[in-house]
Amino acid sequence: MRIRTFRPQDSDAVVALWRDCDLTRSWNDPHRDIARKLAQQLDGFLVGEWPDGAVRASAMFGYDGHRGWVNYLAVGPERRRQGCARALMEAGEAWLLAQGCPKLNLQVRRSNLAAVQFYHGLGYAEDEVVSLGKRLIADAPPPG
Repeated sequence: MRIRTFRPQDSDAVVALWRDCDLTRSWNDPHRDIARKLAQQLDGFLVGEWPDGAVRASAMFGYDGHRGWVNYLAVGPERRRQGCARALMEAGEAWLLAQGCPKLNLQVRRSNLAAVQFYHGLGYAEDEVVSLGKRLIADAPPPG
């Protein structure tokens, strides 16, 4: 796998990957998420490309001057357990360090035990915080 910066022509492949990895939700439009990232900070959006040119991994890193964040860490099901996610996280952490970022935050759905275990294995620990959110722009109606 070669890690490189996302290119706009990767959009459809990346959205398909996110869907294959069950990262999308009906109330979040992944194409809008990509457009929003491209308007802000392209260089933190990484993809894993295979020799055949296929994009089968991604991670979207960002830094706001206080904390770094990672979203959409995804590796295609057929490429898991080969060190791809670890390599993407290491590349993203290096990018954040180069930006002067002191801490990386991430959110994982509590029900995604495999992801929680993966991050624990990389040295991440639960912070004593409550995650709150407020939708400012509705991509779609929320479920229910």
